[in-house]
Amino acid sequence: MDNVNLMASFYLLFPGLTAGDSITPQRDKVTETEGQPVTLTCDYQTSDSDVWLHWYRHHSDLQAPQFILYKGAKSKSDKTLMTLQISSAAVTDSAVYYCALQPTVTGNTRTLEPHTVKPL
Repeated sequence: MDNVNLMASFYLLFPGLTAGDSITPQRDKVTETEGQPVTLTCDYQTSDSDVWLHWYRHHSDLQAPQFILYKGAKSKSDKTLMTLQISSAAVTDSAVYYCALQPTVTGNTRTLEPHTVKPL
């Protein structure tokens, strides 16, 4: 079995966020054997009480990022983690993965942060 190398490189894509909003990876690099489960995790902080958390996958510069999933959350809870689970890692999972934080109450701009997934 091949190893699947998962790396995260994070940068601020949208300046002008609400003061205190942030999203960061728990780990910058994950390496896993093909066929094994993989979890990508982002920690987030926001001053908004209602937020939407999004995941996108970007396979190549020739295509637009693909929406994967979203979930709603209450930022006043202790849970400020956002995870994406890949049940069985494959070379075809190689892509840039973006975790995004979207405050929905005030209509503020979004934070968008990528996880990069590349095979060894």
